[in-house]
Amino acid sequence: QVQLVESGGGLVQAGGSLRLSCAASGPTLREYVVGWFRQAPGKEREFVAAASWNSAITYYTDSVKGRFTISRDGAENTTNLQMRSLKPEDTAVYYCAAGPAMVVQPTNPGTYDYWGQGTQVTVSS
Repeated sequence: QVQLVESGGGLVQAGGSLRLSCAASGPTLREYVVGWFRQAPGKEREFVAAASWNSAITYYTDSVKGRFTISRDGAENTTNLQMRSLKPEDTAVYYCAAGPAMVVQPTNPGTYDYWGQGTQVTVSS
């Protein structure tokens, strides 16, 4: 059973940076895609970024391209999301998720098997 725990959220001013981490325990995630999603109040959960095991393949939603970077550390079984030039519209609860690489559709939350509890990111204007 894979367990995911996010950390690194907080309050930051617009233009600032935060680094989120997703620590996995249990089986190695070598065969999994790990993604980040976010959900703002009153909105549906939306895809942010995803990466294959060695970060050779990455995916980003258009609104974060050039500002966010996803990376995976296989040795530590962690996945990080470096967020720069943050905007108030980035405010949300951020979740990491893992799904089998052979099955998952990276941008589709319904295809991920495991989810963390979420971490709040608030960007003030």
